[in-house]
Amino acid sequence: MFPVIDTHGSARERGRVHGVAARRHVARSVATYARLFAFCGIDWSDAQRRGARFRDAIEALGGELLEEIEGIAEGSGRQVNEILALNARTEILPPTYPGEPHPQGRELDAGNRAGGVPDWGECTAIAVPRSASTMGDTLLAQNWDWLGAQRSALIVLRARDSNGPTYITLTEAGMLAKIGLNAHGFGVCLNILRSSADGERVNTPVHPLLRALLRCHSVAEAIAMASALDFGASSNVLCADTSGEAANLELSPAGLQVVRGEGGALCHTNHFLSTDGACGQMALAPSLSSVPRLRRARGLVESQGGIGVAELKRILRDESDGLLSICRRPDPSLPAEARIESVASVVMELAAGRMHVAPDVPSMVDYETVALAESVPA
Repeated sequence: MFPVIDTHGSARERGRVHGVAARRHVARSVATYARLFAFCGIDWSDAQRRGARFRDAIEALGGELLEEIEGIAEGSGRQVNEILALNARTEILPPTYPGEPHPQGRELDAGNRAGGVPDWGECTAIAVPRSASTMGDTLLAQNWDWLGAQRSALIVLRARDSNGPTYITLTEAGMLAKIGLNAHGFGVCLNILRSSADGERVNTPVHPLLRALLRCHSVAEAIAMASALDFGASSNVLCADTSGEAANLELSPAGLQVVRGEGGALCHTNHFLSTDGACGQMALAPSLSSVPRLRRARGLVESQGGIGVAELKRILRDESDGLLSICRRPDPSLPAEARIESVASVVMELAAGRMHVAPDVPSMVDYETVALAESVPA
């Protein structure tokens, strides 16, 4: 299981505890993204400069988020701009990733190592409303598909927000949040999207936004928050609450598009479902398998009489399409910097405040449970 880190207190103290407890994991995040950015033609010094440009946008979400980032840097012994680069990694990555390596990629990677930087996606998300659940509870689930090297940087944060509810998030060390749920019974998943306008403007980065969304009570509140923001890159946030509401929040530099279902389970992979979003969609690399994964996920969901935690685990373990399946094993024919696999899998019971986590390719391991009830004092 990934390390579970309990934090409370001020934002800076929460960040400091995160940084101290996950110091080696933060170093792994730095190593992974330094190498990935080099693959895309961006050295680590440039990535830090680009990350620093998002400082004001993160502070605009709530000043304590920036204080938490500063605490992570202090606790882990990294520079603040390194932690900013991690939290803006989606926005820094060019919209062509994963594509062909940059001609100078290897040279930049060597330069990173000479400068002291250590050497060392995609996702399928499903929301099940109460009406379709065998448990009478809204469920959220996701396979997080990304670089296998980053698995060793993953942590679970269980924390009390000084300005909000207790929450749990599976995230990358050094980042404020990713997949998670809170004590209000609200949860979020994340799918990376790519549009032609990504990276043109410095606006709200998605990982700090996910952390801010984990203060919300409901899908309606999340939509209202996201509607007031501008975005520098494209992502989808699949969110749900205990009332049974669920929605895809497709974020891009063109704005927010909300995609809902029709009462059944709601699925999303790595392409836009909204008409407006699809207009700016970058061409999908064949290795992403986004369209067939969505079709397969919907088919598996619709074939169930009702869906509970066990059914979601079976769906997330589906390997019917080989290396392009919902449950993905790494393709050895691809470069390491573009070799996507299911680094973790999560099933969340929102009302119960439970997160079931598979800490590897989910067909290879058992799910383990982390609960809000075991959290630190408020």
